[in-house]
Amino acid sequence: MNRIKVLPENLANQIAAGEVVERPASVIKELVENAIDAGSTRIRVDVELGGRRLMRITDDGHGMQRDDAILAFERHATSKIRTLEDLAAIGTLGFRGEALASIASVAKVELVTKTEDDAAATKVQIEGGKLIDIKNAARDTGTTVSVRDLFFNTPARRKFMRSEATENYHLASIVTHYALAHPETAFMLTNNGREVLQASPAKDLRERAFQLFGSGLLDSLLPVAGGHENFVTVSGFVSAPRERRTNRDAQYFFVNRRFVRDKTIAGGLLEGYRSVLPHGVYPVAFLFLDIPLEEIDVNVHPAKTEIRFRRTEAVKEVIAEVVRAALAKAGLLSEPPMVTGGATTADLSVAVAGGLREEGDPPAMDGPEDELAPAHTIADLGLRNADVPRTPPLEGGVAAPSAYGVLRREVGEAITRSEPEPLVTGTLDFEGTRFEPEIFSSDFEQSAVSQTVSTFEAPQTFPPLNSAARLAKPAEVTDVSSGKIKPMGQLHDSFIIAVDDEGLLLIDQHVAHERILFDKFSRSEAARLIESQNLLLPETIDLSPAQSEAFSLIESDLASLGFNVMRLSGRTIAIKSVPTDLPVAEARNLLSEILDTVDAEKRGGAKATLRADIAASLACKAAVKINMKLTHEKMQWLIDRLLLTTSPTTCPHGRPVILRLTMKDIERGFHRT
Repeated sequence: MNRIKVLPENLANQIAAGEVVERPASVIKELVENAIDAGSTRIRVDVELGGRRLMRITDDGHGMQRDDAILAFERHATSKIRTLEDLAAIGTLGFRGEALASIASVAKVELVTKTEDDAAATKVQIEGGKLIDIKNAARDTGTTVSVRDLFFNTPARRKFMRSEATENYHLASIVTHYALAHPETAFMLTNNGREVLQASPAKDLRERAFQLFGSGLLDSLLPVAGGHENFVTVSGFVSAPRERRTNRDAQYFFVNRRFVRDKTIAGGLLEGYRSVLPHGVYPVAFLFLDIPLEEIDVNVHPAKTEIRFRRTEAVKEVIAEVVRAALAKAGLLSEPPMVTGGATTADLSVAVAGGLREEGDPPAMDGPEDELAPAHTIADLGLRNADVPRTPPLEGGVAAPSAYGVLRREVGEAITRSEPEPLVTGTLDFEGTRFEPEIFSSDFEQSAVSQTVSTFEAPQTFPPLNSAARLAKPAEVTDVSSGKIKPMGQLHDSFIIAVDDEGLLLIDQHVAHERILFDKFSRSEAARLIESQNLLLPETIDLSPAQSEAFSLIESDLASLGFNVMRLSGRTIAIKSVPTDLPVAEARNLLSEILDTVDAEKRGGAKATLRADIAASLACKAAVKINMKLTHEKMQWLIDRLLLTTSPTTCPHGRPVILRLTMKDIERGFHRT
């Protein structure tokens, strides 16, 4: 039987390195954080061969004395915390004292550092966790850390490193994040001697965003600012709906200027765009949260990229509120922001302390019982528009409209008009036949006004209806391969309602067209026959450092898909032609999306996979959108072409295209069987 033994120090450090040092970008992250904590105003990062050969970080911070420089490589040696209370209120980026020890255990590290009072700098050399040499050196005040031959003594880890292009993408991305978080600090990144990023000290975030992303993106950004002073404040920028992506790669989140990846912030941002952006697309965002240190726990992830909020739902609600206010101010959202004049500062402070809750929810239990504040509902604080009555959702999550509430509002408007207008408006277009709704006569309308106002003083709702969610199923290929499918109309200008011999079909018009275009682009790409349309005036784009690295890798693939793109100076490129099916207005968005969307790990993978990803992105952007009215002929064309594709029931991203409700399902739902 094996006996328990204490691991050697070097082996323990290598195990810790497996958690902290995932790839070269992890090393850059830890060392840049140390440079920022040291009060640096200029930080330079030099890398060679994707970080395999060399990573060097040079700063002008306050430096270290000789004894501290040696002790810094000991595990859990830190100047950031002293007591358990310090751990509960961490305000620095680094604090555990694991970074240098972990890095030095799997690389050859040289540290040169000098304080303002020292006559000479100190040079410390360590290889694989073993101290090699300590001596005097020459340099100005500050610190330089050189990391060579990463994972030289752990071949298994080294062989799992990705291609140079992939690692360069991650390196540029992490430097971009911290350059955004600290606009007052100058950043420079070079790759194999070539300048990738150069950002001089900026006066604010807007100027730094211009340095990193150029004026093209900046013109689409909306400022956000708000929150609650004693809880969490939110600042930064979000994009107008026209600037959007199909994933979250263009979202940058910071909590107390610490770069994080957090579902709570992402969820609050998406909630703010609810009813503004269609499902499956995401805005560009630079969001900065300032929150008291006791409200967060940053010690929950080895790489410190995740945090835990004490009051998750309250933070999410504040973010959504601030984003909606920014969209409303720009005229992109008609709804008022959630917090109105009906809530006082004191009320909001109490609500935040206890956590905002909906009516009928149980009391919040985030803290000890004696700390719970009186329960405040959103309705108590005026956080809901009083003109729109709350209605319970139907089964399946679809909100039921309040017919009486709508009627009361329309009747009230009719009273103020000199000539009464119909309470029900609009027409139904069904296979070319237009049905006009009944219009109340003048005498009957006046009677309805008096009776409605007196009878329905409180908002009421229809009783819940049975949902067909359990009956509708994604269609199989065999279900649609035979028989004629006939379109009947559209649901909310987004889904085609059709019938065949088996029953009822719902077809998502966007993903149906997406599948058609994907097959077309895939066939054309294989035969190199994709047609292009020249732009009258080339579109110029300023790429981010990470996008610039990605562009260098996939430039030839873009050409084979109908894009004629040339690099100008620095990180600026010009689009001269685009595929014929792509709307010209979407060219800039699509190219940025392709550079962000194609999975970074696949950049070092097979070219066929990369081309398939690009074709899928192109098909998604060129396809017809939801909320777009289609003629009967266009619907029939989409259905006919869809049935000729390689997979008519799924889109290139794996989502269903068609939902089926058979006659048996319908009869079962009405209890006829």
